[in-house]
Amino acid sequence: MVDYKEKLLELLKENDVIKFGDFTLSSGKKSSYYVDMKKAITMPEILDSVAHLITEKIEGTDIDKVAGPALGAVPIATATSLISKKPMLMIRKEKKSYGTSKQIEGELLENDNVVIVEDVTTTGGSLLKAIKVIRENKGNITEAFVIVDREEGAKETFEENGIKFTPLLTISEFKEYLNN
Repeated sequence: MVDYKEKLLELLKENDVIKFGDFTLSSGKKSSYYVDMKKAITMPEILDSVAHLITEKIEGTDIDKVAGPALGAVPIATATSLISKKPMLMIRKEKKSYGTSKQIEGELLENDNVVIVEDVTTTGGSLLKAIKVIRENKGNITEAFVIVDREEGAKETFEENGIKFTPLLTISEFKEYLNN
């Protein structure tokens, strides 16, 4: 059996997805490392490993849908949907101003059990907005999966909001992997 977590660590290292140096994040905050997940989620092998890891965790549960907020999580949700055979949902940042004016693409039924996926979390704030959209549309979020947790408050944010939070990797685990 393939150890997808080990494979994911190797692929992130080989593809230089997590870079060390001096960076300014989108929040304006300074950081000694940068997680280039947009690069990672365009690579089939990385998406395959991520989708298998998430599918292993949701197999045998009563999950109805896999959701991903636009833009970064859509490839993750798509890959997970293909491997798990669960329909997917795309969550827009805001409602469309034309056509159907929907904020959720895909069919969310009342009381559907939904897992939401994301590429990287810092505090978890942006993912929480997508979760709110699903809840407002009568879906149940059962768990939030993230490829890399920067360990800067997301875990606490999700605990405070009663959401099970499952990072596939933490930045600490990745640093430990590099040091071994």
